[in-house]
Amino acid sequence: MAIASQHDPKLAQQLVLDELFDLSLYKALRSVTQPDVHHTLDELIKVETGHLAFWQKFFDLKLNELNFGRKVKLSFMMLVCRIFGSTAVHLVLEAIEVHGVRKYLALWREYQGKALGEALRGILLDEFKHEDVLVTELTKRRINPERIRNIFLGLNDGLVEILGAVSGFFGAFGSASLVLIAALTTAAAGALSMAAGSFLALNSEKEVKTTEIARKIFLGEESDVTPMEESPLGSAVVVGIAYTAGAVVPVLPVLLGATDALFSVLTAGLMVIVVSTVLSFLSGMDVKRRIALNLVIITVAVSVSFAIGLAAKEIWGIAV
Repeated sequence: MAIASQHDPKLAQQLVLDELFDLSLYKALRSVTQPDVHHTLDELIKVETGHLAFWQKFFDLKLNELNFGRKVKLSFMMLVCRIFGSTAVHLVLEAIEVHGVRKYLALWREYQGKALGEALRGILLDEFKHEDVLVTELTKRRINPERIRNIFLGLNDGLVEILGAVSGFFGAFGSASLVLIAALTTAAAGALSMAAGSFLALNSEKEVKTTEIARKIFLGEESDVTPMEESPLGSAVVVGIAYTAGAVVPVLPVLLGATDALFSVLTAGLMVIVVSTVLSFLSGMDVKRRIALNLVIITVAVSVSFAIGLAAKEIWGIAV
C-alpha cells in the first residue's frame, strides 16, 4: 500500500501496538472491575477497536500480538490493579488517556499538512470528544487529584531533604549514631513543617473562597467560585505521613548499621526511580527524562550537603 511506504516503519509499528495495548488493557480490566465500570470499559473497547483497525488499514500493518515489553507492562499493570483495586484502575485509565492525548498531539504537530497529520486529527477528535470524556466522567468521581499530589509531594520532599541531611551529617560528624539522631530529628521537624504548611495554605484558600461566595450571595450575583472540597487537616495529615515515608528511605540504612552515606544514596536512588516512573506514568511525561531529572536533583543535594558538612568540620573543627 502506498501510504505504508511513506512513513517510518517503527512509527507505524508503535502506533498499531500502542492501540493494541490499550485495547488489551481495557479488555483485561473488565474482568477485574466492578459492574459499574463495565459500561465505560465497553465503550472504550469499542473506540480502541476502531482505532486499531484504522491504523492497521492506514499502514497496511496487521499486528495482532503484543511484543514482549508491552506484555510485561500489561502484566505488571494488571497486578497493580488487582492489588490496589478500583483506585489503581481509575489511575491507570486516567494515565492511559493522558499519554494517548500527549502522544497524538505531538505527532499531529509534527505531521500537520500530511496524510498522517490528517489521520491523527481524526483520532484526536475521537479522543477529546469521546474517549477522554468517558474516562474523565468515571475518574473524577473516584480519584482525589489533590490527595495524589500531596502524597507524591510529601514523599519526594522527605526523600530528597533527608537524604541531603544524612549526607551532610556524615560529612560533618562521621558518627553513625549522631547522624541517626540528627536525621531523625530533622525528619520529624520536616514532617511537621510540611504538614503545617499544607494546612495553613489550604485553610487560607478555603477562607478566601468562603468569603468570596458569601460576598456574591449578598450582592445577589451568580458565583463561579466552587467551594473547596479538600479538607486542610486531611491534606496536612497526608503530606506529613508521605514526608515521613520518604524520609525513612535514606535513614533506614543508617538504622541498620551503615557507617557512611553510600547505602542511603543507593536506596534513595532506587526509590527515586520508582517514584519517577509512577509520576511519569500518571502525568504522561517521558520516563527516562523524569528519572534523569530527579537523579540529577538528588546528586546535587547529596554533593552540596556533603560538601557543607565537610566544610563545617574543617572550618569549625567539629570532631566526634
